[in-house]
Amino acid sequence: MSKIAGRTAVVTGGASGIGLGIARQLIAEGAQVVLADIQEGALKAVAMEIGAFPVVVDVSREDSVAALADSTLAEFGAAHIVVNNAGVGPMARIADLSLADWRWMIDVNLYGVIHGVHTFLPILQGNESGGHIVNTASMASFSPLPGLGAYAVTKFGVAALTEVLRAELKDEGSKVSATLLAPGTVHTNIKESLRNRPGSDSGALFDTDIAKGEAAKLRWLEPLEVGKIVTRAIRNDDAYALTHPEWWPMVEERNEQIKAAFGKYAE
Repeated sequence: MSKIAGRTAVVTGGASGIGLGIARQLIAEGAQVVLADIQEGALKAVAMEIGAFPVVVDVSREDSVAALADSTLAEFGAAHIVVNNAGVGPMARIADLSLADWRWMIDVNLYGVIHGVHTFLPILQGNESGGHIVNTASMASFSPLPGLGAYAVTKFGVAALTEVLRAELKDEGSKVSATLLAPGTVHTNIKESLRNRPGSDSGALFDTDIAKGEAAKLRWLEPLEVGKIVTRAIRNDDAYALTHPEWWPMVEERNEQIKAAFGKYAE
């Protein structure tokens, strides 16, 4: 089990949504939190509200994540829990995407996690007590839907990175471990992702509020509920932190199609 009380945790994408919910719960369980986000105004306001240490960061840039680590160590002397949560989620059909669309999605959603792991893993490995990394993917990691091609590509990548990292850490007997967070429908600001895209060209990508469509009929969680799921996963060293277990049939259907394909080509 991984200890939370008395530890220093870093949460990216922490100014709102799931990141803020995780940060609130970590603080409630006794951690000191470094709250990181690209939106400076919102970041400073919520950090003051919840008692976190704010650091402005652009996770798509390696140097910015390195500066986040430097600020964390300067303020607290250590980092024990790292939640690579920052991400964006606008939609577009694959045929409509420009290469600039692809690069932005990959830079934030996938490279943001890569930068976090690359920068903080050595720090956690240097702790006598080890540490824990949580990477935010999505249910789209297991069951991708039309319109979410670029998003799903990045989240599949985050899932692969996290699963391999966890296996490698276990193989070497490390005191550091990793968990994949795969949230479903949660009330967040991801429907406003394009506000953080550099420049004025939104390409083919578009924001949409799926809470107003068919998905409105699904079970929606509040961010703090996700925070409680994440801290439980950290304490128990779970490989996966899942918010919507009732969605298993969607994942099972895809897995059954894969199983059938293996059987077909084994004939």
